[in-house]
Amino acid sequence: MSIRLMTIDDYEKVYELWMSCIGMGLNNLDDSKEGIDKFLQRNPDTCFVAEVENVIVGVIIVGNDGRRGYIYHTAVNPQYRKQGIAKSLVDTAMTALQKTGINKVALVVFDRNEIGNGFWEKMGFTVRNDLIYRNKALIEIVRIDT
Repeated sequence: MSIRLMTIDDYEKVYELWMSCIGMGLNNLDDSKEGIDKFLQRNPDTCFVAEVENVIVGVIIVGNDGRRGYIYHTAVNPQYRKQGIAKSLVDTAMTALQKTGINKVALVVFDRNEIGNGFWEKMGFTVRNDLIYRNKALIEIVRIDT
């Protein structure tokens, strides 16, 4: 298994991977090829794919706002889970964020995503009960749930 920076050329394979993972919440704008391209241009050093024999089996999308890092759409092909791939992706992304001066990282997981929540808990991410997550769509977004 090897880990490398994600490029927009990986998009189709990454999208297929996301769709194979139950519990992923995608939408038609931010997660479109154009949306991911924009994200990668803004965050060229913190998004990674894991490959086994030149096949993408894992992905982590990470960005920052200059103060905090944010993790999005981390996924490992169900056939390759329990091999340390997700942990390696997270460790690689955390190191990349630290190199840019980021000291704290946040993420959002759907409460119904038991596998994801279990993984993030094992990775040391805690639940914040003192916050309320809010968002507002500026244009209509269509959710694509797996």
